[in-house]
Parts: sequence; C-alpha cells; structure tokens
Amino acid sequence: MSSSNDFNNIHFSISGNGIARLTFNRPDKLNSFTEEMFEEIRTALLRVQTTEGTRCLVISGAGRGFCAGQDLGDLDFSNLSDTVEKNYNPLVRSIASLDMPVVAAVNGVAAGAGANIALACDIVIAARSASFVQSFCNIGLVPDAGGTWSLPRLVGGPRAMAMALLGDKISAEQAEQWGMIWQCVDDNDLSTVVERIAERFATAPTTGLAFMKKLLRQSWDHTLDAQLDLERDFQAAASQTRDFREGVQAFLEKRPPNFTGS
Repeated sequence: MSSSNDFNNIHFSISGNGIARLTFNRPDKLNSFTEEMFEEIRTALLRVQTTEGTRCLVISGAGRGFCAGQDLGDLDFSNLSDTVEKNYNPLVRSIASLDMPVVAAVNGVAAGAGANIALACDIVIAARSASFVQSFCNIGLVPDAGGTWSLPRLVGGPRAMAMALLGDKISAEQAEQWGMIWQCVDDNDLSTVVERIAERFATAPTTGLAFMKKLLRQSWDHTLDAQLDLERDFQAAASQTRDFREGVQAFLEKRPPNFTGS
C-alpha cells in the first residue's frame, strides 16, 4: 500500500489493488476547506492521476461530518472569485474528468461546497444520519462547486430552486428518494458498502468505465444524433482495449474475466 503521511489536512493512500482513498481530515472543523487543505488535495489527485494501476477513488470525511464547505475563518473575502477559480472549479473538474470511477462516502453533514463536491462524484453513498445542505443563502452567497449545474439535473428545477433559496437540510433518505444520490445505508454499513463497490471497481474494465463517464457527462450538451456518433466512436475505442478482448474470451470460456484496467 502506498500511503502519504506528509499531509496535515487529509489522509491519502493507494492500496495494492488500485483503490485510492482521500479522506478530508479536519474533524474538529467538520472537514471545512482551507487554502492549505486544497493544496494537499491537488497533490493527492495528481498522484491518483499519475500512479499506474489506480482503478478508483474513494472520497470520505473523518469524524462526524463529510465536509461543511469553506472554512470562513480561512477565506479572503476580497477575492472570492479567485478562491472559486483556483480551488473549487479545478477540484470539480478533476473529479468529473478522472479516468476512473469516483465514489463519495458521505458519513455526516455535507454542507455548502462540501455537498456539491460530494454530488460531483460518480457514485454517492450516504449514511442514514447524513444530510445535504445548500447553506449559501444563509450568508448571502450563491452555490458554487458546480451546485447550480448538478442540482437541477439530479433533482429537477423546482427542488433545486427550493434547496438553494431555502437552504433546508435534506436527509440522506430524502436525497436517495429524489435521485440526488445513489444509495442511503445504515451508518454501521457505510464503510462495508463503499468498500464493496470500490473492490468491484478495482477488478473492472477501468478504461471502459472512463469512457462511460465521458459519454454520460457530455450527453447533456448534445443532440441525440451527436450522442449516437459519440457512442460509435467510443465503442470503437473500447473494442481496442485488452479488457474487451479478455471479457469476450472469458465469456466464451465461461469463466470470470481478469480485467487489468487497460
């Protein structure tokens, strides 16, 4: 296992089976973001992107919360747009474009940008005690970290508008019912369920999954005809991977496939 102990605000490791784990680690502050924390996250994500054999990323929070958003005590109020452009936008773009599945394990409150970072992940599993709060309205700001893009697409216009304007707490159960997250599980089962999903991804055809991410995320901007053309092109690329050949051979030989992620 590759583990990095040179961080003050996060835990980061990559296991031997290719599962990368990034844990926000400021539990006394509900893992709220600081400038130093963003620097460490950028370093960790670069290692995810450049470490050969990495198959998926799990993002979680230490203690009783996932992330409470920005630490207001560590914010330059005169340059909010610079903070968004330097820290939040690159993080969301990195999660969306990462060539592997990204799983969010939401163990407690996910508020403000913390909620939207979770919703930027490919699969969100939340403990039953967790909640999601668009808290920006309470301090006169607007949702960032992609919230105004993801929320209408996940829950529809009316719900997204009410969440943003009212800032009400949405329980994990409600989030699952609305289709905002993939699954709500009992608190004691969160780590087990997330680990099971991560292990599935660690033995999956990673390149094919990366192509799926790109197709699904780009589909909002395309007509049906344009998307059909993209599916054709990505299918052609997928058919050239070793994992495709292994999948077909395993099917013909009636055995489990041994995908290498390439």
